Amino acid sequence: MKGILDRIEDCRLAVILVEDEELELILPADRLPEGSQIHSWFIIGLENDQLAITLDTETSFIKAKQTQELMTQLRTKKKKSRFKRN
Repeated sequence: MKGILDRIEDCRLAVILVEDEELELILPADRLPEGSQIHSWFIIGLENDQLAITLDTETSFIKAKQTQELMTQLRTKKKKSRFKRN
């Protein structure tokens, strides 16, 4: 499974949105891999009957690049107003 770090609440609880399962995973923020930050992507699985979370830097990079490209498109798109100026 893959998930994205949506937010950290009260500086101690991490909320990860799991993409395919459409659920929120809430766990102590200190269980996150080193280098984790808001909008980081993770690979989530089970190892020895325990939750294993691994930072997915490749997906994080790709998604950030896609977001940046979309924002650039939105900023450069010129749309005329439906309202006339006086």
